Amino acid sequence: MTTLSSMLSEDCTKSAVLFNSKKRILEYIAELAHQQLPETSEYVILESLMARERLGSTGIGGGIAIPHGKLKEVEQPVLIFVVSKEPIQFDAIDNQAVDIFCAILIPESQCQTHLNTLAAIARLLSKKELTRKIRHAESDASLYQILLDAQNETER
Repeated sequence: MTTLSSMLSEDCTKSAVLFNSKKRILEYIAELAHQQLPETSEYVILESLMARERLGSTGIGGGIAIPHGKLKEVEQPVLIFVVSKEPIQFDAIDNQAVDIFCAILIPESQCQTHLNTLAAIARLLSKKELTRKIRHAESDASLYQILLDAQNETER
């Protein structure tokens, strides 16, 4: 099974970013993902995320969204974790603005990995104490460490 820590890198973990729209935060996520997936253009990554959003918002409630997309060129799942300083309207199921974004890019051929990863992240982010820590992370490095610690606790 692929672990959160194997999909996440510190340079794709950002705290206290400032964007004011759903499209702009998704563009930023695509920019970060492109750094991990140089063979895939930002446009292709963004289009993958936007195509999924057109099916229905990935805002799962409680200020959390899990945008995701499938890409042909990707061999390993990639996670982008972004916390917005100000919540953004994201058409979430509870109509609440979103400030925690955990984006997943999955190889097109790995449907089961995709579903397992979504479920694992949703479970992790359902922990109120963890989301509180995530929202209060003071730097990208501390956010990354909070996520690794949470993953390690889950694996115990």
